[in-house]
Amino acid sequence: MCDRHGHPLGVRLSPGQTHESQELEALLEGIDCEDHDGEPLAYPARLAGDKAYRADWIDDWLLENEIEPVIPSKANEDRDARPVEFDREAYRERNIVERLIGWLKESRRVLTRFEKTAVNFLAMVKWACLKRYLRLMTESGFSD
Repeated sequence: MCDRHGHPLGVRLSPGQTHESQELEALLEGIDCEDHDGEPLAYPARLAGDKAYRADWIDDWLLENEIEPVIPSKANEDRDARPVEFDREAYRERNIVERLIGWLKESRRVLTRFEKTAVNFLAMVKWACLKRYLRLMTESGFSD
């Protein structure tokens, strides 16, 4: 998961036989963006996903959590039966997460899945994200 600027916010691994959409709830609930009082600093207003994320339970869960689903309908379903209208303009921004994944694959250890265990692979993904944030901080002149 990333923000609209392509900055990584969270990552979850799933078993190879499990569809990634099954991790959606845990991913969103696991993002810890709170201030010192425990109030959320940021929470998504919209969530874009491809047609693989098109399921009634996903639409329902997102709407219950006040997140607008930006997920196109499948070709074989009734578009008028959905509780939300598809926002084509907002969906165009979905490429941001695709570019983040492409950037992650530039890290050789992530691309080649050099690490054999899930915990080590996840550590390499997080290490790549950490390097990205450190680079952003030095480019912006951030200092204590």
